[in-house]
Amino acid sequence: MVFGARLTVLGSLNMDISVTVPRLPAPGATVLGGAAAFAPGGKGANQAVAAARLGGSVRMVGCVGNDDFGARLLAALAREGVESSGVRAVDGVPTGLAMITVDGAGENIITVAPGANREVGPAEIAAVAAWPADVLVVSAEIPVRVIEAALAAEAPAAPAGPAETPVPRSAETPAGAPGPARPLIRVLNLAPAPAEAAGLVASGVDWLVVNESEAAAVLGKPVTGLPGAARAAADLVSVGARHVVVTAGAAGAAYCGPGAEATAGVPRNQMAGGVPGERVGGSVSGEWREKSSGPAVLTVPGFRVRAVDTVGAGDTFVGALAVALAAGIAPAAAVRAAAAAAATAATRPGTQSGMPRPGDVLAATGYAWPVTAS
Repeated sequence: MVFGARLTVLGSLNMDISVTVPRLPAPGATVLGGAAAFAPGGKGANQAVAAARLGGSVRMVGCVGNDDFGARLLAALAREGVESSGVRAVDGVPTGLAMITVDGAGENIITVAPGANREVGPAEIAAVAAWPADVLVVSAEIPVRVIEAALAAEAPAAPAGPAETPVPRSAETPAGAPGPARPLIRVLNLAPAPAEAAGLVASGVDWLVVNESEAAAVLGKPVTGLPGAARAAADLVSVGARHVVVTAGAAGAAYCGPGAEATAGVPRNQMAGGVPGERVGGSVSGEWREKSSGPAVLTVPGFRVRAVDTVGAGDTFVGALAVALAAGIAPAAAVRAAAAAAATAATRPGTQSGMPRPGDVLAATGYAWPVTAS
């Protein structure tokens, strides 16, 4: 178990209106569903809650309307221990809304009315810069100009934590005393992928997290299944991102970056885990290809779980990955941890309400969550 995970999340806050239906409607069709449920959401807020439940010390930055929904979203963050002084209430603009339709298999269709999320701007960039963190998470339900500014801005890194934090320290640093500042890690989740997505990646991204459809939007070609995700991850590294994760739903995720190069060619029995999908040592192994045939790619097969509601799984993956990276966990292990958390989220109904805590991850997947609260 490792300690210390300080995060800032810059992104959207929405009120989710969810309806469960027997099947997703085809274009032009009407399907009768159950009662509508109102719950806090938005990709940014979801990622903040996921990170807080998994051990992160989290600050949320974004905008809500000065209305009842906005107040309810701020109250929900407070209940989860997420610091929200960086969330601005905007007069005359409604809080963002997301309309979610979920079928019996847990698949979903989501339509978003951004509302106050479109007001995110310079004040929020300043709020990001005012709070030191180990990781800055940025999602794409806010204006592209703000995403560009957040990725380019000089933001303060958090000082290293107490001695148990896995951060190298000099011999002059007393045990238990703060160490040197850690470099800030920026995680960009291009969900949904804007028209400018390719340019954002080409400008240089530290960590990029996308699903198959988002990767396809950036690359301009189809991306299907875990093999396609692996090829897309390598392609996205080649066009500008340093670390890339492409998720492929229940099939798992593919990671390309320096952490994958470190594991390329290592025999399966020398890695944490065993054969794909097998629970060994609380982890799941992956497949590797040698660097000589292109960038090394690690694929993490999905954990075998019974999906109930997949709406929050992607945001849980991002929040979990950010916590693991902020705690100093190596990239390949951080991706495995995120996959376990996302799989667990899919076994639980609701978006933020279904996001797991460490005990839930262990119960659902057999994976021991590696981070404890700061």
